Amino acid sequence: MSTALVPQGPRGHFLLGVMAEFNRDSLAFIERLPREYGDVARARFFYLWAYFLYNPEHIEQVLTTENRNFIKPRSVRSPFFCRLVGKGLLTSEGDFWRRQRRLAQPAFHRGRINSYGETMVAYAEAMAASWREGETRDVHEDMTHLTMRIVTRTLFNTDVTHDARHINDALKVIVEPFSSQATLKWILDNRLPTPANRRFHQAVRQIDAFIYRIINERRASEEDYGDLLSMLLRAQDEDGTQMTDQQLRDEAMTIFLAGYETTSLALSWAWLLLAQNPEAEAKLWQELDEMLGGRAPQMADMPRLRYTEMIAKETMRLYPPAYIVGREAATACEIGGYSVPAGTQVFMPTWVVHRDARFFDSPEEFRPERWTPEFIEQLPRYAYFPFGGGPRACIGNNFAMMEFILLLATIAQKFRLRLAPEHEVKLKPAMSLRPAQGIKVRLEKR
Repeated sequence: MSTALVPQGPRGHFLLGVMAEFNRDSLAFIERLPREYGDVARARFFYLWAYFLYNPEHIEQVLTTENRNFIKPRSVRSPFFCRLVGKGLLTSEGDFWRRQRRLAQPAFHRGRINSYGETMVAYAEAMAASWREGETRDVHEDMTHLTMRIVTRTLFNTDVTHDARHINDALKVIVEPFSSQATLKWILDNRLPTPANRRFHQAVRQIDAFIYRIINERRASEEDYGDLLSMLLRAQDEDGTQMTDQQLRDEAMTIFLAGYETTSLALSWAWLLLAQNPEAEAKLWQELDEMLGGRAPQMADMPRLRYTEMIAKETMRLYPPAYIVGREAATACEIGGYSVPAGTQVFMPTWVVHRDARFFDSPEEFRPERWTPEFIEQLPRYAYFPFGGGPRACIGNNFAMMEFILLLATIAQKFRLRLAPEHEVKLKPAMSLRPAQGIKVRLEKR
């Protein structure tokens, strides 16, 4: 028999476990577990047991070395989430996931996504041209609209300028059920005809209509528009089979949501951090002035924008959009000498690991210059994992990094963003790490 131990953790409520504490302040909850219980802690959410991992070696075991023993967590397999993204790359498992990943991978080859750089810069310049010095704006809302326009252009070769407000309103409704990772919404059926459920399904139908219309138009035209959808439409498996309309819809929905959400949040947090750290902001301007001299950035400039890239990495260290990564143990196993029964939810909080003083000096400080090649070389592999890791790492990570660097370089050359003094930025750990009431800034021309 196994001599593995059972990890310690908070007891919580006799019925709901730690659900109330987690929902009250998710970040505080995942921060206190390693302080009180070490690198592996256990907690109960209603009838589900969850382990929280804080050691990079344990995280590597789950995401890489034993990844086939871990499936996506209950939260991602919830009725709400499955209705939203279907059997896309984010939720599918096993042989079906491997087939879909194989079909989708060519669309994200570096050479393919590099062709989108000009589009990204053009949209960023158009947005900056609409800004006026002295006005106060919600930069998170602006970044959301900007990245939404970019992902629809690069994914569907279409412009949603006129539909942006309509689509954004639908997306706000869609995000509502994901306002917490631990509520009963993840467990109860989403088909109950409550007002919230009806709003959710109506919003998903609106996005579905938008995506299916484009798929049908594209199949009818049989043209290659140079976008990601064209690649997905033409992708063939080894036996010659292609994606069905449903599979195309699921992958397009996954790419659409992840493509605008992750980068818009990372950019929003970057503007906040730069406004709070004028020395880093000055270094950014110096690099942009020296490397670009006032012109728009191009793909050829990417290797030279080293400090801009450091800002991207440091922003996603302190404010990772995916603030916690989850899996479920498919069969019983051991992690760090602890027994993990089948069905256990396993969570790896990037928010905490990225701020661990064992791996990062002055972990609470915004220090982009820490990201030297030497520092990266000595960093444990899973001390930093903003895009997940292993075979199921985010397929669009290169797209997201390129977009972050090009958009930041384009806008920062034209404007300085100052935090509105009357506005308090509050964190909302929802489906992603979001600002609860946006990020209000005052614009100053450079």
